[in-house]
Amino acid sequence: MINISKAAASEVKRLKGKLKKPNALFRLKINAGGCAGLLYAMEFDDAIAPDDIIYDCNGLQVIIPADSCQYVDGLTLDYSEDLMGGGFRFHNPKATQTCGCGNSFSIKPTSGAPLNIAAPEQTFDI
Repeated sequence: MINISKAAASEVKRLKGKLKKPNALFRLKINAGGCAGLLYAMEFDDAIAPDDIIYDCNGLQVIIPADSCQYVDGLTLDYSEDLMGGGFRFHNPKATQTCGCGNSFSIKPTSGAPLNIAAPEQTFDI
């Protein structure tokens, strides 16, 4: 289960509106990389894969690949503005280490299993 704040849902909807693709889907996934080993990645997609999990949060449909679910269970995605501008904030109770950028993290593997996330071929930030 993930949580999307009203502010984050509103910002994703605003960004989606700028795409002029009314059927675009908001995808949240985890990629290998960053200072701490794992990166949050958000993008708009045109299709749902057979193993995707779909959440409805604050009127926003969020698509998460099955292999990313273990890393985002309990995650809260927020959006806030400050003097430096606006940005998405990730609050992940499973993160054992985070990078100063706030987008990279690591977790302790469960039951001794290795982390199973491949490096992305290409990442699109929203």
